[in-house]
Amino acid sequence: MKRHILVTGASGLVGKQLISELLRQGHTVSALIRSNKPIPGVKTYLWDIYKDTIDPACITDADTIIHLAGESIAGKKWSTAYKQQVIDSRVKSTQLLQKLIRDTNAPVGSFISAAAVGYYGDCGDEILSETSANGYGFMAECCAQWEDAIDKGRRLGMRIVKFRLGVVLSKDGGALASFEKPIRFFTGAPLGSGKQWIPWVHIDDIVSMFIKALDNTAFNGVYNACAPFPVTNETLTKTIAKTLRRPVWPFHVPEKVIRMLLGEMSTIVLTSTNTSAQKLLDEGFRFKYTHLEDALAAIYTK
Repeated sequence: MKRHILVTGASGLVGKQLISELLRQGHTVSALIRSNKPIPGVKTYLWDIYKDTIDPACITDADTIIHLAGESIAGKKWSTAYKQQVIDSRVKSTQLLQKLIRDTNAPVGSFISAAAVGYYGDCGDEILSETSANGYGFMAECCAQWEDAIDKGRRLGMRIVKFRLGVVLSKDGGALASFEKPIRFFTGAPLGSGKQWIPWVHIDDIVSMFIKALDNTAFNGVYNACAPFPVTNETLTKTIAKTLRRPVWPFHVPEKVIRMLLGEMSTIVLTSTNTSAQKLLDEGFRFKYTHLEDALAAIYTK
C-alpha cells in the first residue's frame, strides 16, 4: 500500500537513505526542514521547534509520520545549555507535531519514531530487552523524556512505534567515522576497559525496520533497533582495524584519560549496553547483516 509520509530529520544519516528508499518504492514523501534546501522528489515545509512554529500544510494528506529529528548527541561539548538543546530537539519537536495533529484533527494513523539505546544507561553485561528498566545519567534521562513525549501520541489514536537505535554503521559517516579515524592513522586502541558492549546495526537494516513498520500493524511499541550480536568496544576496534588492514596498539586508552578529554560526554564511549534483538526477530524482521565482519566488509567494499 502506497503511503503519504511526513519525515523529520530528513538531512540526517538515516533520513537521507530512508527517503531515497521510500521514493524508490513509490511512496509520497514530505519533509519538515529548518532551512530552504530542496530535496529532490520531496515536498518540503519549514518548522522551528525553538520558536514553536510549523507550517500546518505539512500535515495535509499525510497518513504516517516518521520522526527522526534531534540534535547530535556528540555535536558539541556537553554544557548545561547544549544538553537541554539535545532534549528539547527531541521532546519539543514531538510535542509540536502532536499539537498540530490534534489542532487540525489530521488523520495520521501511525507515528514511527527514532529513540535510542541510551535509555538503558550503563548496564555492564546485563542483557537488555525492551522491558528492561530506564537507567541513570543524562542519556537515560533524555531518552525517557523523549519516549514519554512520543507515547502521548496514543491519546490521538495513533499507532506508536519506537526504534531504540544503537550505533548505526554507514559508509556515509556517523559514529563509524569516529571509531575509524584513529585506526586509519595507526593510533587505534580499545577505549577504557574495552569490555563495554556496543549495540551496532547496519544502516540498511535500520531503513528496512522503518519500511517494515509502515504497513505491518503488528509493529507496535518499542524495539531495540540493533543487530542480534552486539560486540565489545575491543572487538569493534579490532574488527575495524582488520577490515582496514591496520594495526591496533597492544594497550587500552585509560578511562581517566577519556574522561579528562571528553568530560561527561565520555559516557558515550564508556557505557555498556548489551541489547537483545529478540523482539524484532519474533516480529518476523530479518536482518541483512547479523555479524559485524559482514557489515563492515559491505561498507568498505562499496
